[in-house]
Amino acid sequence: MNQPLNVVDVTYARTGASVHTDAMGMREMQQRVFAKRDAQHLLIKAPPASGKSRALMFVALDKLYNQGRKKVIVAVPERSIGASFAATNLTDRGFFADWEIKPEHNLCTPGSSAGKVAAFIKFLEGPDAALVCTHATLRFAFERLAPDVFNGTVLAIDEFHHVSADIEANRLGALLRDVMNGSDVHIVAMTGSYFRGDSVPVLTADDEAQFTPVTFNYYDQLNGYEHLKSLGIGHHFYQGRYTDAIGEVLDLDKKTILHIPNVNSGESTKDKIEEVGFIIDSMGDYIETEETGIIRIRRKDTGQILRVADLVNDADQRKRAETQHYLSTVASKDRDGVDIIIALGMAKEGFDWPFAEHALTVGYRASLTEVIQIIGRVTRDSPGKQHAQFTNLIAQPDAATDEVKYSVNNILKAITASLLMEQVLAPNFTFKTKTGNDDAPKPGELRIKGFKEPSTDRVKQIVKTDLNDLKATILQDDTFAKAAAGSLDPEVTNKVLIPKIIRERYPDLDEAQVEEVRQQVVVDSVIKNGEMREVGDKRFIRMADKFVNIDEIDINLIDSVNPFQRAFEVMSKSVTPSVLRIISDAITATRVEISEEEARVLWPKIQVWAKVNGRKPDVRSDNPMEKRYAEAILFLQRLKQRHQAAKRAILVGNEA
Repeated sequence: MNQPLNVVDVTYARTGASVHTDAMGMREMQQRVFAKRDAQHLLIKAPPASGKSRALMFVALDKLYNQGRKKVIVAVPERSIGASFAATNLTDRGFFADWEIKPEHNLCTPGSSAGKVAAFIKFLEGPDAALVCTHATLRFAFERLAPDVFNGTVLAIDEFHHVSADIEANRLGALLRDVMNGSDVHIVAMTGSYFRGDSVPVLTADDEAQFTPVTFNYYDQLNGYEHLKSLGIGHHFYQGRYTDAIGEVLDLDKKTILHIPNVNSGESTKDKIEEVGFIIDSMGDYIETEETGIIRIRRKDTGQILRVADLVNDADQRKRAETQHYLSTVASKDRDGVDIIIALGMAKEGFDWPFAEHALTVGYRASLTEVIQIIGRVTRDSPGKQHAQFTNLIAQPDAATDEVKYSVNNILKAITASLLMEQVLAPNFTFKTKTGNDDAPKPGELRIKGFKEPSTDRVKQIVKTDLNDLKATILQDDTFAKAAAGSLDPEVTNKVLIPKIIRERYPDLDEAQVEEVRQQVVVDSVIKNGEMREVGDKRFIRMADKFVNIDEIDINLIDSVNPFQRAFEVMSKSVTPSVLRIISDAITATRVEISEEEARVLWPKIQVWAKVNGRKPDVRSDNPMEKRYAEAILFLQRLKQRHQAAKRAILVGNEA
């Protein structure tokens, strides 16, 4: 088996802080949420396995007992996730009440939507306090209800990224808006990934301003584990059919969730059942299928027995239901219950298999949310699990086929998804302006010459709670993916492209605030992406291929660095030079048009380049940066000609 080259390698301290509980039975994240329990609308951003469901129980019970609320409605995206909100004994661990759900108020069970809606309405009219249902049941019920029936209730929406500000296309978003405007409802919104796969925000700026955010980041969670020590995120590239390459990356010694590609994707052979057959054949010889649906395989290499769960084959719904039941009741508690799970659309959001060590995903996933959900399946703390790995098996572009653009686009998006995860998983820093008369920096604090600190509450709020979401917006921008791959000058990327995206996302910011947010994004990204080293009592960071004393960095140096170049350096080591050239040519072919702003940023660099090389940049050069410089010169020449023509027109007009 080949080890993937990781874009991300993070090691954690295993402090135990995020899994230890206080006198009321609350973990660190739950304590943070409970401290904000009086807020009318709570937005909880926390990773998988951090305890969001129990945090909701603590807050909801306080609202029922101490804040005058009468009912709690919990809505989850799919039935299987409803089990996270089952009746739970909390008093044994020190809390003042238990979470109770009567069987008839658990609507995450088989049955018709009409029956669920009837039960939902009956609950609202009855005396009981808590109900769990799906997002769909909530939407269908709301079609028959007025917003004011939610007076006196707490509405909890799990996996909140399913909501969208586009209320024309997203009924859950429209429902939320109507209920917030038409009742005194209290809302608890919970999500592990607060960005959707598309570019539509989850909430409008006005609606989001009504929420009190509580953020518990991935680093807080993973650094506070007891067992998991490290996490890697990498890519492996293949040509031909993925079924021929799967054996190169499928480690049979690791507990693995293998997601095969969607049948509509370019990576799929269009026969999902046959694909599963190929994968099983690559492992070894079939022995039997148990009553539970678990397939027993004898490994080719060691002769050991593998226990494999097939969640792809949906021809026999009864058998698949038995397999799912086995996974949730036995395999989730017994390390030897299953070794490998093969899935297509399942085993993602809300799926709980704490022993999973390796998430192997074939093909690029179009949604950053989906990538994070899959990675979250292996980042649960479990005895004996020291390392978790996410591997994306991606098709290499082949110049002989017509799918070069598709393959290159997938590679760029897969790499940028990894870049986002690197930002999310790394420790947080606080940045301050270096003045020359500074006290010794506090732990986790960096002083930077020329850095503009947040000057308003709005910018401080974006920096504190929204930075990763903003980075997700930036990294999902098609232009930015090409820029991050090195097709644009780093200063253009940092000073032109990123501010443009910030203005679009936050139209309420003035230019000074945009610059403060821009600096925060660029500095945070460069520092988190940089390699740190300590020599004696000094710390150095690798920036632009050299190590710089971290006490001497300034904003101009940081702006001259492509914060994401290292990821593409890793990619270049994973493919052949000819494939790398195909990728570079494909990016160049879809190059962004030069703007006046970019040309003006490049002009001083072009003058230096011409002086060093003794000639003007050549537009036919194989060097992408020289070619870009030449294109900028042509653009500036055309701009000058237009200005001169406009001046002549004015003079002629005045003479007339």
